[in-house]
Amino acid sequence: LFYWMIIIGLFEMRLRLSLMISESVWQALTCTFSNMSSDSEGRFLYFAFGSNLLKQRLQFENPSASLYITGRLKDYELKFGFWANNVKSRWHGAVATIEYCPGAEVWGVIWTMSNQHLSTLDEQEGVSRGMYSPLEVSVETEHGPVLCRTYKMNNFRPGLPSPQYKKVVCLGAEENGLPAEYLKKLNDIETNGYNGPSLLDELKLEKTMKQQKK
Repeated sequence: LFYWMIIIGLFEMRLRLSLMISESVWQALTCTFSNMSSDSEGRFLYFAFGSNLLKQRLQFENPSASLYITGRLKDYELKFGFWANNVKSRWHGAVATIEYCPGAEVWGVIWTMSNQHLSTLDEQEGVSRGMYSPLEVSVETEHGPVLCRTYKMNNFRPGLPSPQYKKVVCLGAEENGLPAEYLKKLNDIETNGYNGPSLLDELKLEKTMKQQKK
């Protein structure tokens, strides 16, 4: 009897130990799958310096965009122009790009976006049509440098933006609290004087519809 009690006791200890190990393994697996789920959300960082400074404009075609932080891109200069001769723009004027310029800087907004809107952002920037090319840049922020996706115009030809395009750029800069000195620089940009309809009217319509739904 004593012999069988020892065997039963050893079996019980082994069973408990096995259950403890199983629970530990299960917790580890649960934690791993939880982290994988979090990592698999799939987002990227995008540095905006033109019309996409304005949240309403960016979310017009990329609704997953969410503000991450503001920052500055060193050794680049903000320019306005066209990617080809005799091209038409929904803004009826030149649009923003960046050009390498040692000592200069471009302030902008870093947005975090879902990977599912990478294609819509590329489409907005006309990547497939040869208008812009994606570019990875290191943007200085108050928390240190951040690697971001941005876009640079191909075959840059200088030009003047429309007042409507300039307005969207300035509104976005103000909305996100870019430095006052940089805001003044944006407000001083010369325009082509166009006073007809543009994409700005579509943005206003979108905003009005959202307000009516509320």
